Amino acid sequence: MDDDREIAALLCRYLGSHGCRVSTVASGAQLRASLGGPPIDLILLDLGLPDEDGLLLLRHLQSHWRGPVIVVSGRGESVERVVGLELGADDYVTKPFDLRELLARIRSVLRRARPEPGPSAAAPNGGFKFDGFELEPLSRRLTDREGREVALTSGEFDLLQALLQRPNQVLTRDQLMNCMHGRDAGPFDRAIDVQIGRLRRKLETDPAHPRLIKSVRGAGYLLATAVEHH
Repeated sequence: MDDDREIAALLCRYLGSHGCRVSTVASGAQLRASLGGPPIDLILLDLGLPDEDGLLLLRHLQSHWRGPVIVVSGRGESVERVVGLELGADDYVTKPFDLRELLARIRSVLRRARPEPGPSAAAPNGGFKFDGFELEPLSRRLTDREGREVALTSGEFDLLQALLQRPNQVLTRDQLMNCMHGRDAGPFDRAIDVQIGRLRRKLETDPAHPRLIKSVRGAGYLLATAVEHH
């Protein structure tokens, strides 16, 4: 969704010419109403809405809709990007943007959200067990020690799976960013740090003193636990 009709029309024409079926809404109220309609694969969300704060709407989407969200916004400050990622955006693109890059990011996010059928190369039978948790790549489902589902965004899922595939091994931000977005981390790109913080809040008993996902100063992060494939 985009509150600028010209930009919305341009996106519709360009994405439509590349095989995407696109519909647009011009307000938060219209987007909320559309969630109960035909299935939606991905939402492009403009933060500058006429009727409500886009970040509040993003928070609503994380509670009421489980699909991927790419924020497309004229707010390019790093704090806005970090807040957007903290609230569950899978990617953040600032205006003005290159249409080819936006299409590539859309395809990347959709590939992660709709993995090809078949077992994971790292886990022959598809799943991972670690510290009482179970992650099922095919259903993209994480359950905790009591068997309760832990809600993950697609970005959080991809980050956790990358860590599980290489337990007790330090992974750089560039390696993790490539797993999540197919690109290296820029010098001011805090997307990985934000996603790590969100994962810790969902996995760690004490997120302020993590024992599962550890920081390695000047290097990156590692998952400090045994991982069983099943």
